[in-house]
Amino acid sequence: MNKQIITLPGDGVGKEIMESAKVVLNTIASEFGHQFTFHQHAIGGDAIDQFGTPLPEDTVKACTHADAVLLGAVGGPKWDIQPAHLRPERGLLGIRKSMGLYANLRPVKAMKPLLHASPLKQELVENSDILIVRELTGGLYFGQPSERRNNGKAVVDTLAYERVEMERIIDTAFQSAQQRRKHLTSVDKANVLESSRMWREVVEEKRKDYPDVTVEHLLVDAAAMKLITDPNRFDVMVTENLFGDILSDEASVLTGSLGMLPSASVRADGVGLYEPVHGSAPDIAGTGVANPLGMILSAAMMLRHSFQMGNEAFEIEEAVQTALEQGFHTPDLNIAGGTLVGTEELTEIIIENLTTKSVSNSICSMYA
Repeated sequence: MNKQIITLPGDGVGKEIMESAKVVLNTIASEFGHQFTFHQHAIGGDAIDQFGTPLPEDTVKACTHADAVLLGAVGGPKWDIQPAHLRPERGLLGIRKSMGLYANLRPVKAMKPLLHASPLKQELVENSDILIVRELTGGLYFGQPSERRNNGKAVVDTLAYERVEMERIIDTAFQSAQQRRKHLTSVDKANVLESSRMWREVVEEKRKDYPDVTVEHLLVDAAAMKLITDPNRFDVMVTENLFGDILSDEASVLTGSLGMLPSASVRADGVGLYEPVHGSAPDIAGTGVANPLGMILSAAMMLRHSFQMGNEAFEIEEAVQTALEQGFHTPDLNIAGGTLVGTEELTEIIIENLTTKSVSNSICSMYA
């Protein structure tokens, strides 16, 4: 199977971790008889430096014709002085909108070797396995342009949603819950916002189509509290854009390291953009110590969600888990008693775990 993949390394450590993902993908392609062709384009601060815009037209055109997109990271203090429409983050918002990527999927799963680094007690997080489904193309981030009024003494931001935008993300969440533990938590602010009241109405209508899924409604402030006090109660969480942005960042620290977490932004036909949760970390860019695991796990999500390569994705995830259990870690992970390695070294260890398992499986199949 030949797939065309656009790579958007972006800024800071994005370039380094993207190379790690490509090496891992080429290894899995070789093991399973696939071919992945990569095409690199600019986004974020890198694009501003080269083209004067965070999202060049050539990048948009390439992404809209790709089978999937991998993104490293965008942003950094270098571009903080840019006006709002020229900030690196506008490139990310723009590419999601241009590609129609309305669903952000962010898994948060505890890994035993990292539990000691969680800010919560181990018994609270050790069984955490949450999928946050966030609406991406509506709400406050995409309402009417913000407006300063009364000589700058007042401001207006607009939260707007079409019903169809709510329906499609809620369907995605229900379908995800069906594939997991069949429990869906819908998060809103229905006691205050009219948009949230419509959101809750849509959830209640949709639940009739998914009778095997248990549904609960939580106000966003209560959901934020329960993520800290009882994270194991959650399976799939679904919410609108702003709430999802905040809650997914809160949940990302539960398991001990932001550098470990992948994410996917997808649409109905399976085409998606895949990126790690962490930022561009310009302070360590070029030093060779960036953690590539979030990027590599994002590539595994691409295999699963865009290419329907579930076995291949599982092999990558297992190789990452094995590397952690072996004690290998970059400086941000700090596994007690483990072995400190750099970006390239950790990538090589994952490759070794992949190829060793492949050889082992081949030998087993010969004698089966």
